[in-house]
Amino acid sequence: MINEIDLKHLHRCVVLAETALEKGDEPFGSILVSADGEVLFEDHNHVAGGDHTQHPEFAIARWAANNLSPEERSKATVYTSGEHCPMCAAAHGWVGLGRIVYASSSEQLSGWLSELGAPPSPVRNLAIGDVIKDPAVDGPVPELAEMVHQLHRRLHEVKG
Repeated sequence: MINEIDLKHLHRCVVLAETALEKGDEPFGSILVSADGEVLFEDHNHVAGGDHTQHPEFAIARWAANNLSPEERSKATVYTSGEHCPMCAAAHGWVGLGRIVYASSSEQLSGWLSELGAPPSPVRNLAIGDVIKDPAVDGPVPELAEMVHQLHRRLHEVKG
């Protein structure tokens, strides 16, 4: 269930996604929050240079593996503007991170990209639960998903 604290963190993710877009990258942003509510790490996409593994959720998993105990990781929450792709979901599962909260779903993104005439992803569109076992997941959030949709519209209007 999404609460006010979740919405605050998701708004930050949308801001990070917009920052990525303003820097010429794809609009995705994510943060890692400890069990006691401290923002531990935040990042946005860095794929414009050609390395499409530079997703913020993957960076969070790497950072968490190097900086948190397994117990701290399991109690942390990852907030993100878009549902994890299969690569990021797998990294999340391997590292043992806790709950995932996202503003927009992979299914929504796939529909938006099709609507905008963007080329399809080379990676299958899978829900997080199709990649990792028994995830604690909440999302999408309709009003924030629409904000993310508009960021993708801006990206593809510039490219088109």
